[in-house]
Amino acid sequence: MLISAERFDNAPVMSLQTGSELARTSRAVIDPRNLSIVAYELEGPTLDQSPSLLRIADVREIGPLGLIIDSADELIMPSDVLKIKEVYEFQFALVGKRVIDEKNHKVGKVIGYTLEAGNFVIQQLRVRRPLLKSFGDTELLIHRSQIVRVTDEHIVVKTPEIRHKEPVVQPQPTFENPFRKAHPAAEADGSDSK
Repeated sequence: MLISAERFDNAPVMSLQTGSELARTSRAVIDPRNLSIVAYELEGPTLDQSPSLLRIADVREIGPLGLIIDSADELIMPSDVLKIKEVYEFQFALVGKRVIDEKNHKVGKVIGYTLEAGNFVIQQLRVRRPLLKSFGDTELLIHRSQIVRVTDEHIVVKTPEIRHKEPVVQPQPTFENPFRKAHPAAEADGSDSK
């Protein structure tokens, strides 16, 4: 199921152990190499360490109350897991990133994204079009299969191919209408009725 990433902005992180809110999400930690969220950075008055992260693997459930985990023991520092430390140090922000096509034409800026609820892989980018191109449509949805490359400065997507095909006009076959003949019976037997 696809979910808008905005649902996880400032989302509560709830503990099953205590039944209370432990913290709130402040930023998604996104791996730009595969466009997936590996953790959420947290903020809140009850946190013992800063920065505190919640690994996606430790989320038990996504519910109406927020992200539900077992206990505060699930919260980690970036240095606790080497892969997460590496991604955390990228400080990659997807929202606000410029989007261009392979021919270096400006497509727009990322204003949001949707992700797969089960694995937190980003599936679609919501892109706001530049002013001059926004008369027809102000936003685009770009699927992850259209993304060619992700860099620090921009996201490169496939250049759209516009194919203008002239319609092929097939010649209509001409059929002889047997009911239009003057005397079909007379022609058939070769006799003259006069």
